[in-house]
Amino acid sequence: MTTQHESSTQTRPRPLPSFWIMVVALLAVAVNLRVTMTSVPPLIDTISAGLGLSHAMAGLLTALPVLCMGVFAPLASRLAHRVGAVVAVLFSAVAILLGTVGRGFGGHVVLLYLGTFLAGVGISIAGTLLPQLVKAFFPPERVGLVTGLYMAGMLGGATLASAVAVPLADALGSWQGSLGSWSILAALGVLIWAPFALRANPHHIRGEARPGGLPWRSLTAWTVAIYLALQSWCFYSSIAWFAPTYVEHGWSKAGAGYLLAAFTTAQIISGLFGPVISDRVRDMRVLLLVSAALSVIGCFGVYLAPLAAPWVWAFVIGLGQGSAFSLGLVLLVRYARTPGASARLSGMGFLVCYTLASVGPLAMGAIRDHIGTLSVTWLILGVIGIVQSLVALRLRPGLTKVA
Repeated sequence: MTTQHESSTQTRPRPLPSFWIMVVALLAVAVNLRVTMTSVPPLIDTISAGLGLSHAMAGLLTALPVLCMGVFAPLASRLAHRVGAVVAVLFSAVAILLGTVGRGFGGHVVLLYLGTFLAGVGISIAGTLLPQLVKAFFPPERVGLVTGLYMAGMLGGATLASAVAVPLADALGSWQGSLGSWSILAALGVLIWAPFALRANPHHIRGEARPGGLPWRSLTAWTVAIYLALQSWCFYSSIAWFAPTYVEHGWSKAGAGYLLAAFTTAQIISGLFGPVISDRVRDMRVLLLVSAALSVIGCFGVYLAPLAAPWVWAFVIGLGQGSAFSLGLVLLVRYARTPGASARLSGMGFLVCYTLASVGPLAMGAIRDHIGTLSVTWLILGVIGIVQSLVALRLRPGLTKVA
């Protein structure tokens, strides 16, 4: 298989694993990158009642990992510089494991938030470096396919977590047991990535040797970052409050969890096929505008007629946001000249977008506390989706790539 790497020592390292072995290793980590967020919303009212949390503080359980994904993203390339990108991802997988275990003892509010924070740091490092590794280890004509596959794995974990959060809590007798049970999936990620890290780390990645500064002066980087910020605000706010919205409308917690699972299932479908199609499309704006339009239609549907077609709204929003998010990851590869530049663009993009997006779940929870309903949330998200479309129009093919 053609790869974009070169030996960093006089002795040639062992060849990289086959294409599909590397994809499996990538998926083993990616499947854990959204579980921390989506395992909470179906249980959020139970957690709030058990710990005496306001809706704003409960929203922080989803917002905190997103905030970590922004604040710690710039540190990922520096960690990769010191230990190698694949070993840095291994460290992040261990952090996710330890954080998930800590959440299993969430009867103590400090441990619940501390575990969420630690998992968020791990998610930040892995999420920032995976686009760099895709650009480094896979040929350009397979970037969309590989991005789609790990996006599907990431959202697959999210779907599973939202669907079984309540049944797990019932079976294990507590919401703490439900949150802590995901440590099994996190442990598998560590076990599968570790052998790949030992095999791949000796292969030098262009740009890894010098982390460099973030591309603050690049108009392209700012355009990508603002697009990601708007999309992520909608994405994480929807994940946090979609199920509670329908509990508010009289659905059972388990039923709302299944509805959220349909929402994330649609994200898997579009998250996989969006990047694959992008391999054959020169102008990304076509796909970005279709994605935004689907999300806007679904959000206004939930706002105006939530009970008219809840499964349709779940699926339409999921299709739009899944493709928009996965295409955003493609932008981090397409608008970078080298793997190192991709890491720096990812660091800046994630710092901007996730720091802003982390406010979303918290702000929506605060609005619910103030006015007593989540209905207006979907009006706000629909308007943000329209602004997202306007920014997407600026992502023309001729933009200067980040160096």
